[in-house]
Amino acid sequence: MKKILLINGPNLNLLGQREPGIYGSDTLESLENNLKQLAEQRHVALTCVQSNHEGVIIDQIHMANRKYEGIIFNPGAFTHYSIAIRDAIAAIDVPVIEVHISNVHKRESFRHHSVMAAVTKGQIVGLGMKGYELALVALTD
Repeated sequence: MKKILLINGPNLNLLGQREPGIYGSDTLESLENNLKQLAEQRHVALTCVQSNHEGVIIDQIHMANRKYEGIIFNPGAFTHYSIAIRDAIAAIDVPVIEVHISNVHKRESFRHHSVMAAVTKGQIVGLGMKGYELALVALTD
C-alpha cells in the first residue's frame, strides 16, 4: 500500500477560525478526515502532521525519506523564507507537492515567491481544500 505524508505548517491548526474569507470555514480536522477518506478510496495510507515549528517540519521531511511515496506540503509562511525546509526537501528522494489554499499570487507581494518551488514536484495554489485532493491524486496516479 502506498504511503503519503501530509504536512501542514504554521497557523494551519487555526483553519476555520483564521481569516475565513481567505482560508474558508473548514477546520484542519475536517480537511484531514476528508483527505483520509479519499486516500482510503485510492488504497493509500495517509499520515497527517501539523506543526508551527520549523525544526519539527524538517524532522518530518527527513523521516519521510524512503518511508513514504510522496508528501503533500502546505508550508504556510515558511514558504517564503525557510531555506532550511527547502534544503530538507532537496535532500530527500520523495516527491513533494506544495499546496496553498489561497492564491498567493493575488495577495501581498511577499507571498508571491516560494523558496520551496524549485525543489518540489509541483505546486497547487488558490483552489482551496480541493488543492490537497488534487495533490493526493497526482502523487498516487
